Amino acid sequence: MSARRPSARRPSSRRIAAATAVAVSAVLGASLLAAVPAAGAPRAPAPDGPGLKSTWTEADKTGFGTARSRRSNVWFTLQRGRVSEVFYPDLSTPSVRSLELVVTDGATFTDRESVQMRPSTTRPDARSLRFKQIGGRAGRYRVTKRVVTDPRRDALVLRVRLRSLDGRRYQLYVRHDPALTNNGMDDRAWTAGRTLVASDGAVATAVRARPRFGARSNGYVGRASDGWRDLRRDHDLDRRHRSAGPGNVVQTARVSRVNGLPGRQRATVTLGFGRRPAAARATARASARSRWSRIERRYDRGWHRYLASLKPVPRTAKSVKREYLASALVLAAAEDKLNPGAVVASPSAPWVWGDEVPDLSSPSGAYHLVWSRDSYEFGSAMWAMGDRAAARRIVDWLFQVQQKPDGSFPQNSDVTGEPVWSELQLDEVALPIVLASLTGKTGPATYAGVKRAADFLVRFRDEETGLAAPFSPQERWENQAGYSPNSIAAQIAGLVCAADIARRNGDQASARRWLELADSWAAQVKGWTVTTTGPLSTQPYFLRLTKNGQPDTASPYDMGDGGPLQVDQRRVVDPSFLALTRWGILPATDPAVASSLAVVDDELRVQTPNGPFWRRFSFDGYGETRDGTQWTITEPGTFTTLGRGWPILTGERGEQEVAAGRDASSYLAAVAAAGNGGDMISEQVWDGRPPTGQPCCTAGEGTRAATPLVWSHGVLVRLAWSMQLGRPADQQAVVARRYLP
Repeated sequence: MSARRPSARRPSSRRIAAATAVAVSAVLGASLLAAVPAAGAPRAPAPDGPGLKSTWTEADKTGFGTARSRRSNVWFTLQRGRVSEVFYPDLSTPSVRSLELVVTDGATFTDRESVQMRPSTTRPDARSLRFKQIGGRAGRYRVTKRVVTDPRRDALVLRVRLRSLDGRRYQLYVRHDPALTNNGMDDRAWTAGRTLVASDGAVATAVRARPRFGARSNGYVGRASDGWRDLRRDHDLDRRHRSAGPGNVVQTARVSRVNGLPGRQRATVTLGFGRRPAAARATARASARSRWSRIERRYDRGWHRYLASLKPVPRTAKSVKREYLASALVLAAAEDKLNPGAVVASPSAPWVWGDEVPDLSSPSGAYHLVWSRDSYEFGSAMWAMGDRAAARRIVDWLFQVQQKPDGSFPQNSDVTGEPVWSELQLDEVALPIVLASLTGKTGPATYAGVKRAADFLVRFRDEETGLAAPFSPQERWENQAGYSPNSIAAQIAGLVCAADIARRNGDQASARRWLELADSWAAQVKGWTVTTTGPLSTQPYFLRLTKNGQPDTASPYDMGDGGPLQVDQRRVVDPSFLALTRWGILPATDPAVASSLAVVDDELRVQTPNGPFWRRFSFDGYGETRDGTQWTITEPGTFTTLGRGWPILTGERGEQEVAAGRDASSYLAAVAAAGNGGDMISEQVWDGRPPTGQPCCTAGEGTRAATPLVWSHGVLVRLAWSMQLGRPADQQAVVARRYLP
């Protein structure tokens, strides 16, 4: 015992706890000493694992961002007021489910960002992917949060301000739900000093705060050890556990107060990543030592410089400049940094709508995969807006990484090129060729891949039907086989572009062979896909596809995606035939095109307060249910889910208007107006069809589908440049000269 004289000051709570521990130990034995911790310290490991099944958050993100720097391999999403999925080390790998704030008065209520608060999300700087979220409880408190990643490190950084509106003191907590390497069921979590650490052996996270964390705990999602359940029970984090796992772990900690103005609290929360716990802790520590203002400036400066490297915003887009800039930023942010040229379809981590979809949601592949068709859409938009280096990187990645040895391309893959879904779509074989031609990637190295792809189209035979191309085992909506005008257009353009590249490389024989086949298909495309006996018009019109290449026969087929069974193929239309005019295979004034547009408008067009949108095809079941709840797999033919309007189809219709020499500004405005508060454009918009219950969303605005859909942003950019150029921006002279009068 110390011989020093005891202090005359009031003993601290820590000294009281220590004295109590000594007394308890003397009476009950030293084995209980560990159960009486110092104030704020966690106790024993959480006992109630592994926790509820790990699921991802809904797909309707209000924000998506990352630093422009390749030194920071972290991407974040925002949804319902919180930070939702965070991706590391690449864009195919979500490693955090959510990081959100909790506020309590310690006595009567506890609010969680995604549950009780009413959040708004904005981009304070139109030239950056920095976001601000504001939430709170009316008349009591307001929470303001700014979100960036550290351009110099693998770290996410939040700047938080909690302000009391009624003079009372409120407590701020952080709740971190890791789901490392796309799997939330095998993580371990523990407290290392004042830092929350989690790992699954391959990736680790470290969360720290300034001011530092006080009370902190590790537990299992949905169990008694879950800090949210503990706080909701008595508004105090008093069930503290020093570790949890393996399982679906969750970490909770209180941010300490500092002296300052009454009712105001500021904090910086840093989430660091690494391959090992020590690396994650070092990253979080280094980032936390940097001033927030400096990190924020570097983050903004990176995006400012990127936009300055592009062409100026076209005059045709001046009225939608903010959404145009957002779209350019989203396109760039969706490119993986470890695998340059790999651009994902969307950072949406659930299957599509959010709740668990059996056999599809875990692990999540969803839309953070790479489709070569989507890559064409992104690359053509990037080329138009002036990021020519990125468009060429996409071509290199497609032919050097994703292309299969037989010359085809997988339905999709992760960003490393590893195939995920297994179907074959012939437009995905052709479009990389078209993009190579558009971007001038015509040298010998690229031509080797182009030749393999073109030869694959020439020799293709469908294993099931025995039919040769242009019959495709799947068309672009990925649930039907047949003669699709869109797929045929892609193959014609691909072969013509391949022939041009072949001539540049001295391969005249291949060029002649490919052109002969392309010309044959161009001459037959209407015979395969335009009906003269259909019930939707007295005039000829394009079908979505035909099963047998005979469009005047019924040849019924099942719609898929929950749509009805055995529908006469002549009753099923979609606007995808517009690829024939966009790429210069048919004139925009072609009579069959004109009559088909009238049919498509009658069948699929929906008018909203934001402008017109089109559904994908007749009887589409890929969307919310009739009462506005989420899409899910249903029994074939039940038709309980309904596809809604798609911004990309509005953009493509605008490109048709440009090709026909008409004004497309209303279509550009409609796509831009579909953006949410964070300027993110969804895959689908609510189409106003009266549901049996409450509508999902506001008419003309995003549904719960994948948001942002990078394709939606790409079509906005490309339409703006098509309007500027007076022709479709990705129409190539080598094709148009061959087929247009």
